[in-house]
Amino acid sequence: MEGLNSLLDISILLYMLVGLLLGFMVGAFPGITATMAVALAAGFTLTLEPVQGLAVLLTIYVAANFGDRVPSILINTPGTPASIATTLDGYPMAKQGRAGLALTISAIVSAVGILASLVLFAVAAVPIASFARDYFKSPELFALVVFGISIMIGISSKSMLKGILAGLFGLMLGTVGTYAATADQRFTFGVLELVEGVNFIAVIIGLFGIAELFDQLLTYRKSHVRPISSLGRWWPNRAELKQSGRATAVGGAVGLGVGLIPAAGGDIAGLIGWERARKASKHPEMFGKGSIEGVAASDTASSATLGGSLTTTMALGIPGDSVMAVMIGSMIIWGITPGPTLFTNRPDLVVSIVGIMLVATLLSLGLSLVRMKGMVRLLDVPQPYLWSGILIFCIIGTYATSNSLSTVVTMLVFGVIGVLLKRMQVPAGPIVLGLLLGPLAEENLARTLAILPTRPFFEVVSPIAIVLLALAVLSIVMPAIRAARTPRAERGSLEDSILDAESREQIEKAHGELAADPDLLTSTVRNVDTSARAARKARKNSKENEK
Repeated sequence: MEGLNSLLDISILLYMLVGLLLGFMVGAFPGITATMAVALAAGFTLTLEPVQGLAVLLTIYVAANFGDRVPSILINTPGTPASIATTLDGYPMAKQGRAGLALTISAIVSAVGILASLVLFAVAAVPIASFARDYFKSPELFALVVFGISIMIGISSKSMLKGILAGLFGLMLGTVGTYAATADQRFTFGVLELVEGVNFIAVIIGLFGIAELFDQLLTYRKSHVRPISSLGRWWPNRAELKQSGRATAVGGAVGLGVGLIPAAGGDIAGLIGWERARKASKHPEMFGKGSIEGVAASDTASSATLGGSLTTTMALGIPGDSVMAVMIGSMIIWGITPGPTLFTNRPDLVVSIVGIMLVATLLSLGLSLVRMKGMVRLLDVPQPYLWSGILIFCIIGTYATSNSLSTVVTMLVFGVIGVLLKRMQVPAGPIVLGLLLGPLAEENLARTLAILPTRPFFEVVSPIAIVLLALAVLSIVMPAIRAARTPRAERGSLEDSILDAESREQIEKAHGELAADPDLLTSTVRNVDTSARAARKARKNSKENEK
């Protein structure tokens, strides 16, 4: 009752509306991820009450999951990584004049996926937290952190070595500052600002915000591509809803399962959901050509991971994805420690979190179903205006966390580091996870090593810890073996690593057929110069024919 009562404050609704608008805009602009937005907003929410701050951050998280489908469907560019699979059938539907239908189906199934994941959180979080509280001591917690970091290393990079280096770099950053056990200062080099460690918010805004900004500045090429403006009808008929039912169920099941795996995000779930739905469909040949089932499966799967990542974050203290890593950092600053004790010490906050995500989902669904021409116009905002706004908010948000210019310098330094990592294809995810969880792993490892000499090994280290460490090793070794058996030239994108060869061939063939069909709508509105050039060419040809 306390948790629900705290949501009745009018300020919570206002903060949620702010998060809703930010989340939709973030999702609609390609290249601006939910992680960047949540990290940016975190700097402004640290002075708020925990429930107010979570209302902003969680609503951005949910709303971005709806907004990112817009560019995926209209311009074939994922708004965030979670909507990669949406492009496979959403864009072909838009080219066929069914963009409005694709957007509506996407919004409905996204809401279904998130609501199903909240049911999973409500059912599974308390038992998981109770089990962890009763059976997870220092060895198990150390093993769990190692498992979480190794999972992210295993799935975040095509090169296992680069993933491992990123994880080690993050763990090294986590050692900077004062060691809690002995109060010794490590790697501070006499710099006062490093005594309390590297500022987490500055690092994550630098790696995910400034790095992306710098990268877009360096690679920017002015494009004359315009989004599809002919949206067609919006509401699906009964047959289309029935057709998407099975795909929604398959995608939801995949998303719920993938979401419980630490660091496995919506991008992976969406592709796996699309693949499983294609195999279960009565019309698999339509996938990749504008299938409603394809859109339904991919969007349900990617959305259904939200509750799973929330479960591992709140019940175990292990972030389910990079957004939840930012959330943990903010909660720690507020004096709240996610993990098994959260359900004992602050059960009201857990209820508030569920309530916020439920209301945010319903608000996002309502906004998505409004026929907004503004959605298309958002995609026409000039990139330079967007960059300048992002840079200003990054600087202000980072400065607000500590009121120190050194924090802003840290952010800019990690922004440059982030660009270099992007150029070398080194993932940023393991760095963030290592920085966040490194101190927790070190603390529990130190306790375990202190106990070991006084008691038998298997009395200290339980089978749970051994299993988790074994899974950690397998999560790194198996992808490495699979990559070693694949020729370097065939190690492609994330889609290539998840979808099988048959699916990739079908997608390529389907998109080729769509491109060759002159009766379909085009996604490009030719610019004035091109049109004028074409007109001059037509007049010239006409004169030559007259001669």
